[in-house]
Amino acid sequence: MAGEKPDVLLVGHKKPVIVAGLEPKVTLHKLIDAPDKEAFLKPLADKIRAIAVAYTNERISPEFMQRFPKLEQISSFGVGYDHIDAKWAGAHGITVTNTPKVLDEEVADTALGLLLCTVREFPQAERYLRAGRWPGAAYPLTNATLRDRTVGMVGMGRIGKAIARRLEAFGVPVVYHSRNPQAGVSYKYYPKLVDMARAVDTLMVIVPGGTSTQNMINKEVLEALGPNGILINMARGSVVDEPALIEALKAKRIFSAGLDVFVKEPQVSKELIEMDHVVLFPHLGSGSVYTRKAMDQLVVDNLLAWVGGKPPLTPVPETPPKK
Repeated sequence: MAGEKPDVLLVGHKKPVIVAGLEPKVTLHKLIDAPDKEAFLKPLADKIRAIAVAYTNERISPEFMQRFPKLEQISSFGVGYDHIDAKWAGAHGITVTNTPKVLDEEVADTALGLLLCTVREFPQAERYLRAGRWPGAAYPLTNATLRDRTVGMVGMGRIGKAIARRLEAFGVPVVYHSRNPQAGVSYKYYPKLVDMARAVDTLMVIVPGGTSTQNMINKEVLEALGPNGILINMARGSVVDEPALIEALKAKRIFSAGLDVFVKEPQVSKELIEMDHVVLFPHLGSGSVYTRKAMDQLVVDNLLAWVGGKPPLTPVPETPPKK
Protein backbone atom coordinates (compact mmCIF):
# COMPACT_ATOMS: atom_id res chain seq x y z
CA MET A 1 0.00 0.00 0.00
CA ALA A 2 3.02 2.23 -0.33
CA GLY A 3 2.14 5.66 -1.68
CA GLU A 4 -1.60 5.45 -1.04
CA LYS A 5 -3.81 6.08 1.96
CA PRO A 6 -6.41 3.33 2.16
CA ASP A 7 -9.98 4.16 3.10
CA VAL A 8 -10.92 2.96 6.58
CA LEU A 9 -14.37 3.14 8.16
CA LEU A 10 -14.54 3.96 11.87
CA VAL A 11 -17.59 2.37 13.51
CA GLY A 12 -18.28 3.57 17.03
CA HIS A 13 -16.87 6.39 19.13
CA LYS A 14 -14.17 8.75 17.87
CA LYS A 15 -11.67 7.61 20.47
CA PRO A 16 -8.74 10.06 20.49
CA VAL A 17 -5.97 7.45 20.46
CA ILE A 18 -7.58 5.61 17.53
CA VAL A 19 -8.32 8.74 15.49
CA ALA A 20 -4.91 10.34 16.12
CA GLY A 21 -3.13 7.05 15.40
CA LEU A 22 -4.90 6.32 12.12
CA GLU A 23 -5.49 9.67 10.44
CA PRO A 24 -1.87 10.25 9.35
CA LYS A 25 -1.81 6.85 7.59
CA VAL A 26 -5.36 6.28 6.30
CA THR A 27 -8.37 8.20 5.06
CA LEU A 28 -10.68 7.77 8.02
CA HIS A 29 -14.44 7.92 7.54
CA LYS A 30 -16.31 8.37 10.83
CA LEU A 31 -19.74 6.75 10.74
CA ILE A 32 -20.79 8.39 13.99
CA ASP A 33 -20.71 11.83 12.30
CA ALA A 34 -23.23 10.84 9.63
CA PRO A 35 -26.75 12.19 10.12
CA ASP A 36 -27.91 9.73 7.44
CA LYS A 37 -25.90 6.51 7.67
CA GLU A 38 -27.20 5.04 4.44
CA ALA A 39 -26.37 8.16 2.45
CA PHE A 40 -22.94 8.26 4.10
CA LEU A 41 -22.06 4.62 3.38
CA LYS A 42 -23.36 4.32 -0.18
CA PRO A 43 -20.53 6.21 -1.95
CA LEU A 44 -17.94 4.45 0.25
CA ALA A 45 -18.98 0.92 -0.69
CA ASP A 46 -16.24 0.39 -3.28
CA LYS A 47 -13.59 2.30 -1.33
CA ILE A 48 -13.54 0.85 2.19
CA ARG A 49 -10.73 -1.66 2.67
CA ALA A 50 -10.69 -1.87 6.46
CA ILE A 51 -12.94 -1.17 9.43
CA ALA A 52 -11.92 0.06 12.88
CA VAL A 53 -14.54 -0.93 15.45
CA ALA A 54 -14.34 1.26 18.54
CA TYR A 55 -16.58 1.04 21.61
CA THR A 56 -20.00 0.30 20.12
CA ASN A 57 -23.00 -2.00 20.31
CA GLU A 58 -23.34 -2.01 16.52
CA ARG A 59 -23.17 -5.45 14.95
CA ILE A 60 -20.74 -6.18 12.13
CA SER A 61 -22.93 -8.71 10.36
CA PRO A 62 -22.36 -10.54 7.07
CA GLU A 63 -24.84 -8.13 5.48
CA PHE A 64 -22.82 -5.15 6.70
CA MET A 65 -19.50 -6.61 5.54
CA GLN A 66 -20.94 -7.49 2.13
CA ARG A 67 -21.49 -3.81 1.48
CA PHE A 68 -17.72 -3.42 1.09
CA PRO A 69 -16.38 -5.79 -1.62
CA LYS A 70 -12.76 -4.63 -1.06
CA LEU A 71 -12.85 -5.19 2.71
CA GLU A 72 -9.69 -6.92 3.99
CA GLN A 73 -9.39 -6.20 7.71
CA ILE A 74 -11.55 -5.45 10.75
CA SER A 75 -9.69 -4.20 13.81
CA SER A 76 -11.97 -4.38 16.84
CA PHE A 77 -11.68 -2.85 20.31
CA GLY A 78 -12.03 -5.31 23.19
CA VAL A 79 -11.17 -8.94 23.78
CA GLY A 80 -14.73 -10.07 23.06
CA TYR A 81 -15.83 -9.97 19.44
CA ASP A 82 -19.25 -11.63 19.46
CA HIS A 83 -20.59 -8.45 17.79
CA ILE A 84 -18.67 -9.49 14.65
CA ASP A 85 -19.47 -12.56 12.57
CA ALA A 86 -15.83 -13.64 12.53
CA LYS A 87 -16.57 -17.06 11.07
CA TRP A 88 -18.21 -15.47 8.02
CA ALA A 89 -15.37 -12.96 7.76
CA GLY A 90 -12.74 -15.71 7.80
CA ALA A 91 -14.60 -17.68 5.13
CA HIS A 92 -14.55 -14.59 2.92
CA GLY A 93 -10.90 -13.66 3.33
CA ILE A 94 -11.40 -10.89 5.88
CA THR A 95 -9.07 -10.78 8.88
CA VAL A 96 -10.55 -9.84 12.25
CA THR A 97 -8.37 -8.68 15.13
CA ASN A 98 -9.20 -7.94 18.76
CA THR A 99 -7.27 -6.48 21.71
CA PRO A 100 -6.29 -9.30 24.09
CA LYS A 101 -3.43 -9.44 26.62
CA VAL A 102 -3.26 -5.68 27.27
CA LEU A 103 -6.40 -5.88 29.43
CA ASP A 104 -5.87 -9.22 31.20
CA GLU A 105 -4.51 -7.88 34.48
CA GLU A 106 -7.02 -5.01 34.71
CA VAL A 107 -9.98 -7.34 34.23
CA ALA A 108 -8.52 -9.79 36.74
CA ASP A 109 -8.19 -6.95 39.27
CA THR A 110 -11.83 -6.01 38.69
CA ALA A 111 -12.92 -9.63 39.07
CA LEU A 112 -11.24 -9.87 42.47
CA GLY A 113 -12.76 -6.55 43.48
CA LEU A 114 -16.23 -7.73 42.49
CA LEU A 115 -15.75 -11.03 44.30
CA LEU A 116 -14.62 -9.31 47.51
CA CYS A 117 -17.45 -6.77 47.32
CA THR A 118 -20.00 -9.54 46.88
CA VAL A 119 -18.66 -11.88 49.56
CA ARG A 120 -17.96 -9.24 52.20
CA GLU A 121 -20.76 -6.77 51.31
CA PHE A 122 -18.40 -3.79 50.98
CA PRO A 123 -20.79 -1.64 48.87
CA GLN A 124 -23.62 -2.30 51.34
CA ALA A 125 -21.37 -1.42 54.27
CA GLU A 126 -20.39 1.87 52.64
CA ARG A 127 -24.04 2.73 51.99
CA TYR A 128 -24.75 1.93 55.66
CA LEU A 129 -22.07 4.40 56.80
CA ARG A 130 -23.13 7.14 54.37
CA ALA A 131 -26.73 6.79 55.56
CA GLY A 132 -25.56 7.73 59.07
CA ARG A 133 -26.47 4.39 60.59
CA TRP A 134 -23.09 3.48 62.14
CA PRO A 135 -23.55 5.56 65.36
CA GLY A 136 -26.71 3.55 66.04
CA ALA A 137 -25.20 0.11 65.55
CA ALA A 138 -22.20 -1.56 63.94
CA TYR A 139 -22.69 -3.03 60.49
CA PRO A 140 -23.75 -6.68 60.88
CA LEU A 141 -21.14 -9.40 60.52
CA THR A 142 -21.17 -10.82 57.01
CA ASN A 143 -22.40 -14.37 56.60
CA ALA A 144 -19.97 -15.04 53.77
CA THR A 145 -16.18 -15.07 53.68
CA LEU A 146 -13.49 -16.21 51.27
CA ARG A 147 -11.85 -18.19 54.05
CA ASP A 148 -14.01 -21.27 53.60
CA ARG A 149 -14.78 -21.05 49.89
CA THR A 150 -13.62 -22.84 46.75
CA VAL A 151 -13.85 -20.94 43.48
CA GLY A 152 -14.80 -22.78 40.32
CA MET A 153 -13.46 -20.92 37.30
CA VAL A 154 -15.75 -21.13 34.27
CA GLY A 155 -13.10 -20.52 31.63
CA MET A 156 -9.34 -20.72 31.99
CA GLY A 157 -7.98 -18.49 29.26
CA ARG A 158 -5.49 -15.68 29.81
CA ILE A 159 -7.82 -13.66 32.03
CA GLY A 160 -8.98 -16.78 33.86
CA LYS A 161 -5.38 -17.68 34.65
CA ALA A 162 -4.72 -14.12 35.90
CA ILE A 163 -7.75 -14.34 38.20
CA ALA A 164 -6.69 -17.79 39.43
CA ARG A 165 -3.20 -16.48 40.31
CA ARG A 166 -4.78 -13.82 42.49
CA LEU A 167 -7.09 -16.30 44.18
CA GLU A 168 -4.14 -18.59 44.87
CA ALA A 169 -2.31 -15.68 46.51
CA PHE A 170 -5.41 -15.13 48.67
CA GLY A 171 -5.20 -18.73 49.82
CA VAL A 172 -8.44 -19.64 48.04
CA PRO A 173 -8.66 -23.11 46.40
CA VAL A 174 -9.32 -23.01 42.64
CA VAL A 175 -10.78 -25.58 40.25
CA TYR A 176 -11.94 -25.02 36.69
CA HIS A 177 -14.15 -26.00 33.78
CA SER A 178 -13.39 -25.23 30.14
CA ARG A 179 -13.95 -26.96 26.80
CA ASN A 180 -10.61 -28.76 27.19
CA PRO A 181 -8.00 -29.17 29.93
CA GLN A 182 -5.42 -26.38 29.83
CA ALA A 183 -1.74 -27.25 29.40
CA GLY A 184 0.45 -26.22 32.31
CA VAL A 185 -2.49 -25.66 34.68
CA SER A 186 -2.34 -27.58 37.95
CA TYR A 187 -5.88 -26.82 39.17
CA LYS A 188 -8.40 -29.65 39.14
CA TYR A 189 -10.31 -29.86 35.85
CA TYR A 190 -14.01 -30.64 35.57
CA PRO A 191 -15.20 -31.77 32.12
CA LYS A 192 -18.82 -31.03 33.09
CA LEU A 193 -19.84 -27.60 34.37
CA VAL A 194 -22.72 -28.89 36.47
CA ASP A 195 -20.38 -31.30 38.29
CA MET A 196 -18.04 -28.44 39.16
CA ALA A 197 -20.95 -26.27 40.32
CA ARG A 198 -22.01 -29.07 42.64
CA ALA A 199 -18.47 -29.36 44.07
CA VAL A 200 -17.84 -25.64 44.76
CA ASP A 201 -19.68 -22.74 46.37
CA THR A 202 -18.46 -19.91 44.11
CA LEU A 203 -18.49 -19.66 40.33
CA MET A 204 -16.31 -17.08 38.54
CA VAL A 205 -17.42 -16.81 34.90
CA ILE A 206 -14.90 -15.55 32.34
CA VAL A 207 -15.68 -17.07 28.93
CA PRO A 208 -16.34 -15.48 25.53
CA GLY A 209 -19.87 -14.52 24.55
CA GLY A 210 -21.69 -15.86 21.52
CA THR A 211 -24.00 -18.75 20.68
CA SER A 212 -21.68 -21.46 22.04
CA THR A 213 -21.84 -20.04 25.58
CA GLN A 214 -25.34 -18.55 25.62
CA ASN A 215 -27.17 -19.34 28.88
CA MET A 216 -24.49 -21.85 29.94
CA ILE A 217 -25.12 -20.70 33.52
CA ASN A 218 -28.68 -21.98 33.60
CA LYS A 219 -31.20 -23.18 36.17
CA GLU A 220 -29.52 -26.59 36.47
CA VAL A 221 -26.09 -25.05 37.15
CA LEU A 222 -27.50 -22.59 39.68
CA GLU A 223 -29.34 -25.34 41.54
CA ALA A 224 -26.13 -27.40 41.60
CA LEU A 225 -24.30 -24.39 43.07
CA GLY A 226 -26.69 -24.44 46.00
CA PRO A 227 -27.96 -22.10 48.74
CA ASN A 228 -24.47 -20.97 49.82
CA GLY A 229 -23.45 -20.35 46.24
CA ILE A 230 -22.17 -17.07 44.83
CA LEU A 231 -22.05 -16.33 41.11
CA ILE A 232 -19.59 -13.77 39.72
CA ASN A 233 -20.03 -12.90 36.03
CA MET A 234 -17.14 -11.12 34.31
CA ALA A 235 -17.92 -12.61 30.88
CA ARG A 236 -20.96 -11.47 28.89
CA GLY A 237 -24.54 -11.04 30.02
CA SER A 238 -25.60 -13.64 27.47
CA VAL A 239 -23.63 -16.35 29.29
CA VAL A 240 -26.09 -16.32 32.22
CA ASP A 241 -29.79 -17.16 31.94
CA GLU A 242 -30.81 -13.92 33.66
CA PRO A 243 -34.44 -14.85 34.47
CA ALA A 244 -33.20 -18.13 36.00
CA LEU A 245 -30.63 -16.20 38.05
CA ILE A 246 -33.23 -13.72 39.30
CA GLU A 247 -35.53 -16.56 40.29
CA ALA A 248 -32.69 -18.40 42.09
CA LEU A 249 -31.79 -15.24 44.01
CA LYS A 250 -35.40 -14.52 44.95
CA ALA A 251 -35.99 -18.10 46.10
CA LYS A 252 -32.63 -18.13 47.92
CA ARG A 253 -31.52 -21.15 45.93
CA ILE A 254 -28.18 -19.32 45.73
CA PHE A 255 -26.75 -16.88 48.26
CA SER A 256 -25.69 -13.93 46.13
CA ALA A 257 -24.29 -12.71 42.83
CA GLY A 258 -21.80 -10.13 41.60
CA LEU A 259 -22.40 -9.00 38.04
CA ASP A 260 -20.28 -6.76 35.81
CA VAL A 261 -22.24 -7.60 32.65
CA PHE A 262 -25.91 -7.85 31.69
CA VAL A 263 -28.09 -9.12 28.87
CA LYS A 264 -29.37 -5.73 27.64
CA GLU A 265 -26.64 -3.28 28.61
CA PRO A 266 -26.82 -0.51 29.66
CA GLN A 267 -30.34 -1.47 30.77
CA VAL A 268 -30.32 -3.57 33.93
CA SER A 269 -33.25 -5.55 35.25
CA LYS A 270 -35.23 -3.63 37.87
CA GLU A 271 -35.48 -6.86 39.85
CA LEU A 272 -31.68 -7.09 40.13
CA ILE A 273 -31.35 -3.42 41.06
CA GLU A 274 -33.87 -3.84 43.86
CA MET A 275 -31.94 -6.75 45.42
CA ASP A 276 -29.70 -5.27 48.08
CA HIS A 277 -27.75 -8.49 48.58
CA VAL A 278 -26.28 -8.56 45.07
CA VAL A 279 -23.47 -6.35 43.75
CA LEU A 280 -23.79 -4.72 40.34
CA PHE A 281 -20.97 -3.03 38.40
CA PRO A 282 -21.59 -1.01 35.18
CA HIS A 283 -19.30 -3.18 33.00
CA LEU A 284 -16.10 -1.91 34.61
CA GLY A 285 -13.86 -4.84 33.55
CA SER A 286 -11.02 -3.05 31.75
CA GLY A 287 -12.28 0.43 32.57
CA SER A 288 -9.19 2.41 33.51
CA VAL A 289 -7.65 5.20 31.41
CA TYR A 290 -4.35 3.31 31.33
CA THR A 291 -5.76 0.04 30.01
CA ARG A 292 -8.29 1.56 27.60
CA LYS A 293 -5.48 3.57 25.98
CA ALA A 294 -3.48 0.37 25.55
CA MET A 295 -6.51 -1.32 23.95
CA ASP A 296 -7.08 1.66 21.64
CA GLN A 297 -3.44 1.57 20.60
CA LEU A 298 -3.68 -2.13 19.73
CA VAL A 299 -6.63 -1.34 17.44
CA VAL A 300 -4.36 1.17 15.71
CA ASP A 301 -1.32 -1.12 15.64
CA ASN A 302 -3.27 -3.96 14.03
CA LEU A 303 -4.47 -1.64 11.28
CA LEU A 304 -1.05 -0.06 10.75
CA ALA A 305 0.46 -3.54 10.40
CA TRP A 306 -2.09 -4.15 7.64
CA VAL A 307 -1.29 -0.80 5.99
CA GLY A 308 2.38 -1.78 6.02
CA GLY A 309 1.71 -5.19 4.48
CA LYS A 310 2.62 -7.03 7.68
CA PRO A 311 0.75 -9.85 9.45
CA PRO A 312 -1.89 -8.85 12.03
CA LEU A 313 -0.68 -8.68 15.60
CA THR A 314 -3.69 -10.29 17.29
CA PRO A 315 -5.96 -12.10 14.80
CA VAL A 316 -8.90 -14.02 16.21
CA PRO A 317 -8.87 -17.83 15.76
CA GLU A 318 -11.57 -17.77 13.08
CA THR A 319 -9.42 -15.60 10.83
CA PRO A 320 -5.81 -16.81 11.05
CA PRO A 321 -3.22 -14.77 9.15
CA LYS A 322 -2.66 -15.76 5.56
CA LYS A 323 0.57 -17.69 4.94
